Amino acid sequence: MKTLLITSLCILSFQLAFPQTMIVNKTDGSKSTFQLADIEDITFEGLNSFTDLRDGTVYETVKIGEQTWMKENLAYLPKVSPSLLGSDTLPFYYVYGYEGNSIIEAKATQNFNTYGVLYNWESAKISCPVGWHLPSDEGWKILEKNQGMTQIDSDLFGVRSTGAVAGKLKEVGTSHWNSPNTGATNRSGFTALPGGSRSPDGGFSTQGILGTFWSSSAYDTLKAILRNLSCEADAIVRNGDFRTYGLAVRCLKD
Repeated sequence: MKTLLITSLCILSFQLAFPQTMIVNKTDGSKSTFQLADIEDITFEGLNSFTDLRDGTVYETVKIGEQTWMKENLAYLPKVSPSLLGSDTLPFYYVYGYEGNSIIEAKATQNFNTYGVLYNWESAKISCPVGWHLPSDEGWKILEKNQGMTQIDSDLFGVRSTGAVAGKLKEVGTSHWNSPNTGATNRSGFTALPGGSRSPDGGFSTQGILGTFWSSSAYDTLKAILRNLSCEADAIVRNGDFRTYGLAVRCLKD
């Protein structure tokens, strides 16, 4: 399998000759044909975006220091469950406020199109596309320190305030975040959204108030490490919580 790099300067268009080949029409008049079975993913170089070939979703990306992050919450939805169903050992997928099991219906909701999918920890670990991964606790620390957090604070659990990191990660304004959205500058370009969560006992809560994101790192046998951003603070919380929660995912490039 290979990655196909397409630069914005040399590509006019591309089309899929379903189901086996992709034909790339170049601006110099030439064409290139690729077997879909040989392509692992497609990177549009210079366009700051990534196309997930599993469902065609295009994600904006942002480079922060030496890391490249998805600038949007992951929206991969192979199945969907109502909030009353869950597990800490099997993958479960949720869309905030949706209590059915139809993928088509769930994808038609405004919450899906704005905030993406809420994943329990098992599904979060397996849902990033090829070439991307669920960031580890250490991956999150690298981001935080790049934005001004001290090493000492990065290693602490609970509220860490040095560098006002949450403010640098949060989307500006109150279109999605509840007022006052304290300290939000989005200086990093990360554009964190307050997608809320699915609770272990069922139900959805904290949309507009909290943006909570999984890491791939375990906290103990029942919990995993997460990051939590609030509309009322520019500090970022590092904590461990139950793996049955449904939380947002931001994928990090390999």
